[in-house]
Amino acid sequence: MKSRVLAVLVAVMALSASAVPVFAHHSFAAEFDTAKPVNLTGVVTKVEWMNPHTYFYVDVKDPQSGKVTNWACEMGSPNGLTRQGWTRNTLKVGMVVSLEGTRAKDNTYRANARNVTVDGKKLGAASSEGVTP
Repeated sequence: MKSRVLAVLVAVMALSASAVPVFAHHSFAAEFDTAKPVNLTGVVTKVEWMNPHTYFYVDVKDPQSGKVTNWACEMGSPNGLTRQGWTRNTLKVGMVVSLEGTRAKDNTYRANARNVTVDGKKLGAASSEGVTP
């Protein structure tokens, strides 16, 4: 009787675990193109400090047309950023920042940030590209 209950319990746990969505981690090369470097300056509109990647969003104004575009900028994990001098409060909405990075392969307004300049200080972004500042 105990073995039957144990078997049912194990089966229920296995089914529950398989129902949870699996979040695959992507490689840098799968999403970003090293032949498409970007250098952006803009105003931070949102910061998402979470695993597996921290994202921040910046409004970037095109100097030619004046059009403002919101860019999603991927950085490394919070742990990787902390090791490079970041805190949860390093980026704040409304700050003007500059970044060097690599554009997404699909030409959307998404970039993998390699370095971010905040308050005149250049910080590494724990990029999955593997380049250090």
